[in-house]
Amino acid sequence: MTDLGLYRHLDEMAPWNDRLQVLEVIGVSDEAPDVKTFTFRSDNQTWFRYKPGQFVTLELPTSDGPLMRTYTLSSSPSRPFSIAVTVKAQAGSLGTRWMFDNLKPGVHVRAYGPTGDFSLHSHPAAKYLFISAGSGVTPMMSMLRWLNDCAPWTDVGFVNCARKPEEIIFRKELELLGSRMPGLTLGFMIEERSSREGWFGHMGRIDAIRLPLLAPDFREREIFCCGPDPFMRAVRQMLEATAFDMGNYHQESFAAPMVEEIPAPFGSPAEGGVEIPAEAATPIRFSLSDVDADCVAGQTVLQTARASGVRIPAACEFGLCGTCKVKKVSGTVEMSHNGGILDHEIDDGFILACCSKPLTAIEIEA
Repeated sequence: MTDLGLYRHLDEMAPWNDRLQVLEVIGVSDEAPDVKTFTFRSDNQTWFRYKPGQFVTLELPTSDGPLMRTYTLSSSPSRPFSIAVTVKAQAGSLGTRWMFDNLKPGVHVRAYGPTGDFSLHSHPAAKYLFISAGSGVTPMMSMLRWLNDCAPWTDVGFVNCARKPEEIIFRKELELLGSRMPGLTLGFMIEERSSREGWFGHMGRIDAIRLPLLAPDFREREIFCCGPDPFMRAVRQMLEATAFDMGNYHQESFAAPMVEEIPAPFGSPAEGGVEIPAEAATPIRFSLSDVDADCVAGQTVLQTARASGVRIPAACEFGLCGTCKVKKVSGTVEMSHNGGILDHEIDDGFILACCSKPLTAIEIEA
């Protein structure tokens, strides 16, 4: 029986606050083999404010302790009373397998975000091309659902690659949107036929020959790409070879950026290093935990917190997901992030603990 008492007007509700509220599972649905969509609502009757294409970090309460996993939202902010993630369970994927086995309607989990800059709202254009493979379709679906609700006439090319026809995630909904959105052009490509259903479309892998067939005017479009790293690398190289303006190319990835490893200046004298002087340690005050600690030179705020028994949620740990965002009350830090924090948040005193190193004594709310 539906609880109609849940209904409230949007202007009577406050936006969801990831530091104060948890999520409740309200739906689980199958999308493709080993692919499920989990839909959540706020546990406190709030609404969700985010950009289509952004992601959240879920804190999964496994038996071995909290497990942080980052997932792109497949839902659209044009429908702000719930959010959804669509995930594929890979072999050996601990977090997703735990979700498949344990997340049922009524179960509560903590989440952080939404965050991320992979959104058409950050790169407005007259024409778009969404290229995806596998579960990389999820941010594209979020953006397409928003366009369907708010600007259905938009010129969008949607190219999705899968191994088999039955593995095309959201296929039925995409075909329905194709019949309703006059500016939407769909292009599916599979690698191998299936005994489960016939296929008369494109086969193979996307390349310099097939892309013009799927999107003849791709050079005129703002391109968003998401999928496995080898897939995105191949798309990028293909576009670069066609002299495409790469300023109009955007890709989503949760992989850590490659950095040159620099030998640490500290270590034992026998190893060619030097001993760390006592004055190299910088004081950190964790005000909410009432803990004072010393941050050794080269360590991040997050590393010092862990060593001191202070819990700061973290997922990617290279400044992308924004899960470890904390308020800095005083002091100065050096922060090298990868987009997980916005300029106005920095102006308001927030830092990412995973990629911030204190330059002076600091106090943070943790």
